[in-house]
Amino acid sequence: MSPESAGVSPSRRGPAWVDHAIWWQVYPLGATGAPIRPAVGEAPAAQTPGAPARLDRLEPWLDYAVELGANGLSLGPIFRSATHGYDTTDHFAIDPRLGDDAAFDRLAEACRARGLALMLDGVFNHVGYDHPLFQAALAGGSERELFRFTEPIGPGGDYAVFEGHGSLPLLNHDSPETARLVGDVMTHWLDRGATAWRLDAAYAVPPAFWARVLPAVRERHPEAWFMAEVIHGDYAGIVQASGVDSLTQYELWKAIWSSLNDANFFELDWCLGRHNEFLDSFLPATFVGNHDVTRIASRVGPGKAALAVVLLMTVGGVPSIYYGDEQAFTGVKRDEIGGDDEVRPALPDTPAGLSTLGEWMHRLHQDLIGIRRRHPWLVRARTEVAELANERLCYDAVGEQGERLRVELDLLPAPRAVVSAPGEAPLVVEPPR
Repeated sequence: MSPESAGVSPSRRGPAWVDHAIWWQVYPLGATGAPIRPAVGEAPAAQTPGAPARLDRLEPWLDYAVELGANGLSLGPIFRSATHGYDTTDHFAIDPRLGDDAAFDRLAEACRARGLALMLDGVFNHVGYDHPLFQAALAGGSERELFRFTEPIGPGGDYAVFEGHGSLPLLNHDSPETARLVGDVMTHWLDRGATAWRLDAAYAVPPAFWARVLPAVRERHPEAWFMAEVIHGDYAGIVQASGVDSLTQYELWKAIWSSLNDANFFELDWCLGRHNEFLDSFLPATFVGNHDVTRIASRVGPGKAALAVVLLMTVGGVPSIYYGDEQAFTGVKRDEIGGDDEVRPALPDTPAGLSTLGEWMHRLHQDLIGIRRRHPWLVRARTEVAELANERLCYDAVGEQGERLRVELDLLPAPRAVVSAPGEAPLVVEPPR
């Protein structure tokens, strides 16, 4: 199916509300203190009988997100799974470690009451080994059409898996039944109050699959927004062929931390040129941290992390702040079992339980988001570099109507930034040493 026949325009602007979206991303299983991995031989953990649903623990943080300046809550996996959420065993059920449908409904209503959009994490590339549909397929049922099996055709047989993980069997994206299942899941939760979907591991899914699924979902929910996780590749081509609204701008993420870490703004300059080109065809989803990567404050240090946030909030795109980054949380991702735990920590019961050590970074986020709110044209701003050296970068963010804002970044003698907008006092960023 061609992009045109799937209703995909050559340049996707997305629903109008996304022009003002700033997401606060939370990994719910970690943030609420849910047990991630059952002990050997034990069944997956569930919510303690009679205890408040863990999803309810997020409600005290919604006002915090609003006060930060965000107007969207982006949730990691919340559906029934075996361990970390990306091994789904029921797309239509809330993970019992987090609660139930009623808990989700309370959270969705609490978001609506505060004007927060709600994005869910859809794992549609693979499922968990214990998913009933996969178990029925292993037994030789007609459900085999949903998955990728090799010979023999009878019960059992080898099956394709995601990135070598035997616990994550791949869905068959050539199957109309798979497309129907994914469309039904999306529509079900949009009906219940979600407003957007993050499409996990979309880089491993043929773009034509999304082009088949999304038109029917959009017909029922024309204001929904669909953001694909794509690490590398032809970003603009993937957006056009798939029909998604946006994808994760990993090129910019890498260039930001790498340039700051190596004192090489030339790398960032090259990437900003690429970013300008992407903005010609779609609004990239921008970030300096997420649930899959080492914390920016651990990667480059808190002072340079402040400059990373300046960049995030003054270039075009739809920005996302990973919970805790606004408090200069640290954490290193490791390539081992449990290696993500450090970057997916539990939050205190309420924001009052946060350490005061991160207050300066919180205020910086509020100041920078304030600039973005006063200059909403920044969502589509192109970047024009005015001065470039290894340890100094000066650029203008330029709006579609000629609006202009100047940003100066220096690494020596210490990390420092100045953001100057016409008619406003400059914001001078001098992180504590």
